Amino acid sequence: MLIAGVDEVGRGPLAGAVVTAAVILDPNNPIEGLADSKKLSEKRREALFPIIQERALAWAIGRAEVAEIDALNILHATMLAMRRAVLRLPVAPGKVLIDGNRCPDIPYPAEAVVGGDATVQEIAAASILAKVTRDREMVAFDAQYPGYGFAGHKGYPTKSHIVALHELGVTDIHRRSFAPVAKALAAQKRR
Repeated sequence: MLIAGVDEVGRGPLAGAVVTAAVILDPNNPIEGLADSKKLSEKRREALFPIIQERALAWAIGRAEVAEIDALNILHATMLAMRRAVLRLPVAPGKVLIDGNRCPDIPYPAEAVVGGDATVQEIAAASILAKVTRDREMVAFDAQYPGYGFAGHKGYPTKSHIVALHELGVTDIHRRSFAPVAKALAAQKRR
């Protein structure tokens, strides 16, 4: 039975999309060094990224954009992005293992696995594809929106990011439904 692993990156940041990946690994072509993307160095994730793409039987990226996050809330946007990743797989999985405690609405048998990125190879592979994809986008946004530090904090609510929000204002890639962004917007309007 083909097993797809699914993981997301970007639920906590104040900016950018939530990015998900679905991966079906080839049992005859194992990949060494797969682990939760958060436990790997950026260099190691970048090295594994093309290997996963080449050796996996199938993989796909799903996403929910900032407007969708603001309209739906981050949980529902994440479920939507996971559904999109699974439905984009060019091969139908027999079962889908989702990192976390809930499953998106998908037309395949699915199981939520808490801490799955550390225990299930398919989910670990998905976590790497999602993280590298999102991190690359945030580095590109760093050039588009100078002064915010996106290449460093990747959109997470660091002290420097909050300061930049208040000093430089809210950009098109900021999630307006997130409290620190809403607060910065309110402060802008009072000026």
